Amino acid sequence: MRAIWKGAVAFGLVNVPVRLYAATGEHSVSLHQVHRADAGRIRYRKVCSVCGEEVGSADIAKGHQTDDGRMVVLTDDDLAGLPLPTNREIAVEEFVPADQVDPLMLGKTYYLEPEKPAAKPYALLRQALEQTDRMAVVKVALRQRESMAVLRVRGDVICLQTLLWPDEVREADFPVLEDEVQIRPQELSMAASLVESLAADFDPSEFQDSYAQALNDLINAKMSQGEPVTAGTGTDADQGGNADVVDLLSALQRSVEKARGAKGSGSTGSSEQTSADEGGSAPEKPRGKSGARKRSSGTKAS
Repeated sequence: MRAIWKGAVAFGLVNVPVRLYAATGEHSVSLHQVHRADAGRIRYRKVCSVCGEEVGSADIAKGHQTDDGRMVVLTDDDLAGLPLPTNREIAVEEFVPADQVDPLMLGKTYYLEPEKPAAKPYALLRQALEQTDRMAVVKVALRQRESMAVLRVRGDVICLQTLLWPDEVREADFPVLEDEVQIRPQELSMAASLVESLAADFDPSEFQDSYAQALNDLINAKMSQGEPVTAGTGTDADQGGNADVVDLLSALQRSVEKARGAKGSGSTGSSEQTSADEGGSAPEKPRGKSGARKRSSGTKAS
């Protein structure tokens, strides 16, 4: 890995020199826009909307458009004059209980590697975070932008995870959730049985990106064969919402039965939604977790 930032963690009078490394990377397959006839890459010219002339990089500045349509132009010198007090420092603001940090605010994660002389204060900070079960809330300047972040422990490594600013988190305003919904005890019991029948310890290695794998296979096949290859088609889930609502209890019961059958046979099929008559006997006690199994995430590569 290549360090993307070098500075120091500052808490109290203690400074811990560290290097910052990106902890994650995407595995998506890069696709470009090309000319269908000859596979040439599609390029875009940077053209001014006022004069119609093509503009070179040296003549391009940044601008902010106001609500009334005016454009405020900002030069590199303007931006360079903005204060970045934490330019080479990860400044600890406070230590907060780990469960108080809303996961919705969490962003990109980085590993912190201590410089060799700083191994002891690094270990001291790591153990203090573990012992108190707290995260350090910090400010740091990354790529010319000040960010709020937290320091947390993962194994033997201290991680820096960026946070969204409070005004960047949107509130969920859904009027439908304000309506009172009546849940019958039988429905809640059956839903709980379904949850228990699919209960497991999270192991991310059980999941795979089937779309990305299929896309890679398609590209490799076209490269080796020199001819188009038809990819398999997926199956969309039934969108008949009304039937599911009317027969919710029976659909839950069928789902529980299917989940139990899948565990017994080692199958990984998804829960089935049906429109059978309402009713049925009480569910059996859920069985224990079955062996690990590969699951497709179904996430489409971007």
